[in-house]
Amino acid sequence: MRVKLSLIALCLVMAAMLAACGGEAKKDEKQDKKADVETGEVAAPAKKLVLGVAGAHSGDLASYGLPTVNAAKLVADKINAAGGVNGAMVEVMPQDDQCKPELATNVATKLLSDGVKIVLGHICSGATKAALPIYLSGKIVVMSPSATNPPLTQSGEYPNFFRTIAPDDAQAALEVSFAKSLGLKKVAIIHDKGDYGKGFASFCKQFIDADPAIEQVLFEGVTPGAVDYSAVVQKIKSSGAEGVIFGGYHPEASKIVTGMRKKGMDIPFMSDDGVKDDTFIKVAGKYAEGVYATGPMDFSSNPLYQEAVAAHKAKFGTDPGPFFPEAYSAALALLNAVKVAGGTDYDKMIDALHTSYVDTPVGKIKFDAKGDAEGVGFAVYQVKDGKYVEVK
Repeated sequence: MRVKLSLIALCLVMAAMLAACGGEAKKDEKQDKKADVETGEVAAPAKKLVLGVAGAHSGDLASYGLPTVNAAKLVADKINAAGGVNGAMVEVMPQDDQCKPELATNVATKLLSDGVKIVLGHICSGATKAALPIYLSGKIVVMSPSATNPPLTQSGEYPNFFRTIAPDDAQAALEVSFAKSLGLKKVAIIHDKGDYGKGFASFCKQFIDADPAIEQVLFEGVTPGAVDYSAVVQKIKSSGAEGVIFGGYHPEASKIVTGMRKKGMDIPFMSDDGVKDDTFIKVAGKYAEGVYATGPMDFSSNPLYQEAVAAHKAKFGTDPGPFFPEAYSAALALLNAVKVAGGTDYDKMIDALHTSYVDTPVGKIKFDAKGDAEGVGFAVYQVKDGKYVEVK
């Protein structure tokens, strides 16, 4: 019994000592904090402004999405070095959707739950369309550098959506006009059945059907990801087409043009900004030579464009990829809207985007009533000696 009592007493003594030490530690901590406050050495937590960046950061279309992440990081670095936005440091939060609508909704839900108020993206029109209702419900402002499907702005359904690239109806009008300049009378129109590819192809068909000087002899969809497109290649050959207009992205375009060239079909192959990418040239190899593609206008003479490209080379060691200037411009426009609005109030940011000009690599821009950047447009490019060069 004495042994038990002794053990109990010893435990009580040790507990008292620990409590005393803990109390002294807390007392010392409070005194330290008080001393730090008195000397001005305690810094308040830095405010932050999160910029969500949504797009294809992996998979077949990552070459379109990753330049946007790099652009956002460069803009954030530049603005943070100058003191941030209204005193808040910009933090970039990339979210990968692989250009898949089902993943895009997950990304939008994640950004909404994290309290993000501004999003740069998405990259592909289908993914953008899927995510927009979620952003609208959460009053999140979204700006894409590359989603060109016209209804995204022209429908009026998404007043929270903006873009720094012209829509596909403008791109299609240029494509058809260029096809006519090549002297083509009969054109086959092929698309990938997606919001972007089929949408672009449908506008081309619309413009051709309204023009008696040119006709479409085939309007055909293909399934993305298929290994072989020999069936559609044969349909193109049988149609008597003098040229092909393709709506979609580089994985399908590279297979179709390769199949055509192997069958001895040397007719012009024309496509959209979803194909104006060095990855298309790498995949199609020698068969990419001579291919035409529309894409954003050349901004290389703009000093801000040159500054952005130089910053990319310095930080990442490479030239930037497709839609980089549009993404860089979108990041600047979004952050400028927060600055002008004095915070992330939804209505004030929307108003700022419509009324306040901002200098960007794609020019001095603000956004029209629909959400399209004023003054941007498309040009025609051709693969020559393994590189896209503008057709003058």
